[in-house]
Amino acid sequence: MSGTPWTIVPYGMMLTVRLTPKGGRDALDGIEALSDGRAVLKARVRAIPEDGEANAALQKLIAKSLAVPASRITLQSGHTSRLKTLTIEGDGATLVATLTAVLNDR
Repeated sequence: MSGTPWTIVPYGMMLTVRLTPKGGRDALDGIEALSDGRAVLKARVRAIPEDGEANAALQKLIAKSLAVPASRITLQSGHTSRLKTLTIEGDGATLVATLTAVLNDR
């Protein structure tokens, strides 16, 4: 696996997520490598992938996990794909530390 699913940027953090809608529960399931070697954060939500419901549920899950307002999270790409890129506004180092702690506590 090459690297991590996040990148610190001047305005916060970019995060690559592989989302499983209708996953039975809302949860972060750790980090995995795709077949091309890219690292992604695995996430699942109960919501169905219709009318943006799963995307909205993902944003709420990430916001809750990182203790930031959902308004600071933007879906940059992957609106209809399982692979999504999110941007989270805030202090990048703090966001990464919080996400790392959440993943280690699972």
